[in-house]
Amino acid sequence: MKSKKPHDGIILGPNLGDKSLVSTISGQDQYGKVSNFNVIEERPLSIFLNSQEIVTAMTIGDYPEYLALGFLKNQNLLKSDDLITSIDYDPDIKVVVVRTQKETNYEQKLKRKIRTSGCAVGTVFGDMMESVEEIKLPYSEVRTSWLYTLSREINQMKSLYLEVGAIHGTVLCQEDNALVYMEDVGRHNAVDKVAGWMFSNKSSPENKILYTTGRLTSEMVVKCANMGIPVLVSRSGFTAWGVELAKLTDMTLIGRLKGNRFTCLSGEKRLIYDVTLDQ
Repeated sequence: MKSKKPHDGIILGPNLGDKSLVSTISGQDQYGKVSNFNVIEERPLSIFLNSQEIVTAMTIGDYPEYLALGFLKNQNLLKSDDLITSIDYDPDIKVVVVRTQKETNYEQKLKRKIRTSGCAVGTVFGDMMESVEEIKLPYSEVRTSWLYTLSREINQMKSLYLEVGAIHGTVLCQEDNALVYMEDVGRHNAVDKVAGWMFSNKSSPENKILYTTGRLTSEMVVKCANMGIPVLVSRSGFTAWGVELAKLTDMTLIGRLKGNRFTCLSGEKRLIYDVTLDQ
């Protein structure tokens, strides 16, 4: 799982050269003309923690180790002090096995899982939701100039979305710099990949911003809070419960970011308005 700089100066991002992520299918356009169209691939990935199968997720198939690690971490099945002895991926049977030095206590969590509004695999555990009440995110600053720069650059960044569409993106940012860009059929998968990268690289969350193309739902807020990231940004809108949980954790929640426009519904104290806009 070595990081590399694929494009646009970011540390890690979509591998546009991986032809296995896209299929070509023949179809007709609005004029009845037959043409070939590129569509994103979708395949199952089974995630094991030691000898226990935890979940089978539908994913585009890139960065499976980060997805598995981030999923387990965001579900509180892995703690920060758990010693991981190996992460093995078998591409033939589409299985990732994460092994820890000591057995983990996940049985009760499996009994309490609930279904959320996320597309594809949107399963979180009941105690994961309850743990949000104990989280108070650290103070940080968010300059509006950073938001405008990120909005412009992320929307123009080379991506599978621009090539074929039908997927979500999540970007780990620091100030106005995009660091890690992940994509998947489900926005939660893309977030889990970022979480897996952060966990593997011991990346500090306190000064980070998480940008997502998807809705700001309760699930997204919970994942971001469990990652310890104090700022969550989207070009899309909010759900009421997502806003409520953001306020509970003192998270800065910014949505509808397009151009020089945005809406902040939680954590306004972090905002620094360093750009003068015309009324």
